Amino acid sequence: MSPEELVRDHTIYSCVMGSRAFGLATEDSDTDRRGVYLAPTPLFWRFDKPPAHVEGPAEEQFSWELERFCELALRNNPNVLECLHSPLVEHADATGRELLELRGAFLSRRAHETFVRYAGGQRRKLEADVRQYGAPRWKHAMHLLRLLTSCRDLLRSGELRIDVGEERDRLLAVKRGEVSWADVESWMNRLQAEADTAHTTSPLPAAPDRPRIEDFLTRARRASVQWHENAGLAGRP
Repeated sequence: MSPEELVRDHTIYSCVMGSRAFGLATEDSDTDRRGVYLAPTPLFWRFDKPPAHVEGPAEEQFSWELERFCELALRNNPNVLECLHSPLVEHADATGRELLELRGAFLSRRAHETFVRYAGGQRRKLEADVRQYGAPRWKHAMHLLRLLTSCRDLLRSGELRIDVGEERDRLLAVKRGEVSWADVESWMNRLQAEADTAHTTSPLPAAPDRPRIEDFLTRARRASVQWHENAGLAGRP
């Protein structure tokens, strides 16, 4: 079974991400699509395992196999967690809907470390651009501010919301280079400090609910086996 067939025939959840999901889309914005596919369980009985992720087949499309997606979400990977909270869901079958119902089980105070660590790496790249070119990549600066805001609000409320809402105009001004780098740095520092403070009193649990997620994954794998057996395809996924 080709990677393209896995995405085409076995996607359980797909959504639009990027600027369109964040409420930051403009006329020239791409449409970034992300998805999760459930590889047929019999594929894992072979020496050559199914891919953990697939790029394409459409432009700006990327999908994860369910187990890999769950592993990353349990680590509170920012990109993966945000996929589960996209307001622009394009497809969700019964398994995909159950995955969405488990969104809260993935969230924990670990998000502070993962979001902040990712933000730190992105900020170092921006600072390198400033040193080399005199200015950062403003679009990346905008998205870093958005990420830090999302992190702070998640830690404060226990809920992940990715649409920027009333911050749209202010963030787009950063994208257009209308805000000085000094002001952007000050904004980042404030958000970082607020996220640090929110971490100490966050309503989120210390760790995600791994047993609940593992039970979901196990049931999904078993259902895949049952489907193939009923269809007489257990030996040829």
